[in-house]
Amino acid sequence: MLWRGGRRSENIEDRRGEGGSSTGMRGGMRFPIGGRAGGLGGLGLVALVLLGLFFGVDPSVLLNGGTGTPSSYVPSAPEPRTTQTPGAPDEAREFVSVVLADTEDTWRALFQQMGRTYQEPTLVLFSGLVDSGCGVAQSASGPFYCPRDHKLYLDTSFFDEMSRRFGAPGDFAQAYVVAHEVGHHVQNLLGILPRVEAMQQQVDRTDANRIQVMVELQADCFAGFWANHADRSRGILESGDIEEGLNAAAAIGDDRLQKQAQGYVVPDAFTHGSSAQRVRWFKRGLEQGDPAACDTFNSQ
Repeated sequence: MLWRGGRRSENIEDRRGEGGSSTGMRGGMRFPIGGRAGGLGGLGLVALVLLGLFFGVDPSVLLNGGTGTPSSYVPSAPEPRTTQTPGAPDEAREFVSVVLADTEDTWRALFQQMGRTYQEPTLVLFSGLVDSGCGVAQSASGPFYCPRDHKLYLDTSFFDEMSRRFGAPGDFAQAYVVAHEVGHHVQNLLGILPRVEAMQQQVDRTDANRIQVMVELQADCFAGFWANHADRSRGILESGDIEEGLNAAAAIGDDRLQKQAQGYVVPDAFTHGSSAQRVRWFKRGLEQGDPAACDTFNSQ
């Protein structure tokens, strides 16, 4: 992946060294109080016609890329950024900063087409433990997004875990992880996540898990859309990058992780989607380059 020399985001908060030590392989999104932590729940109402009708956006704006009346949904304002002084520069921090900046450029352009302003998230780097707006989390939870404070949380040791334990190495595989979490931020700005949380409180565990899978896969698709747009705009992809991304998506499928952890698979307990599903939706966003293609809720 051609990332060196790219623009670096200023929305990085470095808290490494403040927590304990713990590693693992789960993540996604943490809902605030009363919600479900450690999975990305969701209802992917993004056939974008349905999304537009549901959230007050003119569907023609979303489908045709024109300008129009902004959504009537106004997301809660993120807390003021209190970026701490980072430690010594390191490659992991530089890398995620460039990837985050690239997602900012991609989603800012799309939101402008919708007549809206993209609110950039903050990416918090931590080690061991971290205190987020959605509660205290461990590295074992994996990277996650908190809709309460509009922040992404990442212990970069997760990248080593992906490579060593799960056989998903490569810088583009790592970029996919960051872009996936940014996808949840986009869902939050569009108002999908608040409605998802309310819906999950009204259904049983099996249905709540099924809804979580929908948005998890939608975030995979959004990550694919980012890769498509970034490559067309800035030529970031090198030979082998696509394979790295698809391999990473497959490596963290629920079926593969369950099989490794307990020796058998329980589909009703899926919260992120199977390996095949994750590959399919990431590839769909990558190939079609259109968020309207990321309608996981209405797709069979």
